[in-house]
Amino acid sequence: MKYLLFTLEYPPFRGGVANYYGNLAKFWPVGQGEGGADGSLAVLHNNDNQLINDKLPFFKWLPAITELRRMVRKEKIGHVLVGHVLPLGTATWLVSKITRIRYSVIIHGTDLNSALARPRRRWLAGRILAGAENIICNSSFAAGLCENFIGKDKKIKVVNPGLDPRVKSDPELESRLRTKYDLGNKPILLTVGRLVTRKGVDKVLESMPVILQHVPNLVYIIVGNGPDLEALKLQINDYLLNKNAMIITDATDEERNAWYDLCDIFIVAGRQIGSDVEGFGIVYLEAGLHGKPVIAGDSGGVRDAVEDNLNGLLIDPTDTAAIARAVAGLAKDETLRRQLGEQGRERALARFSWQKQIMKIYNIVSDNAE
Repeated sequence: MKYLLFTLEYPPFRGGVANYYGNLAKFWPVGQGEGGADGSLAVLHNNDNQLINDKLPFFKWLPAITELRRMVRKEKIGHVLVGHVLPLGTATWLVSKITRIRYSVIIHGTDLNSALARPRRRWLAGRILAGAENIICNSSFAAGLCENFIGKDKKIKVVNPGLDPRVKSDPELESRLRTKYDLGNKPILLTVGRLVTRKGVDKVLESMPVILQHVPNLVYIIVGNGPDLEALKLQINDYLLNKNAMIITDATDEERNAWYDLCDIFIVAGRQIGSDVEGFGIVYLEAGLHGKPVIAGDSGGVRDAVEDNLNGLLIDPTDTAAIARAVAGLAKDETLRRQLGEQGRERALARFSWQKQIMKIYNIVSDNAE
């Protein structure tokens, strides 16, 4: 039996979903790639725009059907891991009617929320999930969405994302960054992530004037890029935060890891915006791996990543006063910062290695493949 990962997002594309699927392929326990051995995993992604044709007036995903059928025949694929319930789930469901291919669907939260927002999509999602052998959810929250939609079903399983524990510190790079941005020994608050509204950077910036009353020399570093970039720059100007907040859009992976080491507190005050919601929050685990305490918006699947008062603090992401209290409180309490950071590192190492998490997925799909 050969397996196929079927996804729209895959490295070098950035983002949590792409990272998830890149590591699924990287840590798959059997040799990968075209022509691989029994049990191996091939990948069909959209990095060359072969699955989606934006020039088509309707059903832009139709090329995905052709590409999936081609790959199934060529590689003798027996089981497809569908990375997006829509539209790739539709293509897989239709191909399964012709080829009897087996498939499992991986759910991240926002993808299912979006699918349930319109009647036609809802109907399609129901057919797709009904035909799946497994529904693998990245969080308890995502599993709850599935259960609310199709009812409790033993094929719904939770496998959280993981992380690579082989993180190396680079003191020289950290020193260069501290000098480049004139940070000295100032306390650093850090956000890493795509600059979209649900990540809550706007609410953290809104809370900064109050935070600075308690911690006047604190600096807020935002590492990321996205559609909200210009709006956030304006917000920094409006709140007169140019000396205390900066956005770094071009950080390398090495620099991002250095920022984790440099920071004192990590924050993503994520909130749900319509159907857009944080499915899990791998960045919280990454910060924990670096021994840093985290502040997280209590929404979506975040509770799988952050346990309140164990590896961080859960706050109401819409309450700027609560954000300010959490940041200022941690900034002034070195003992609590160290305790939460150490517990976060222990938790991340014990429970969330990619190798363990991908083996769980492999065992789920292989048990059902016979």
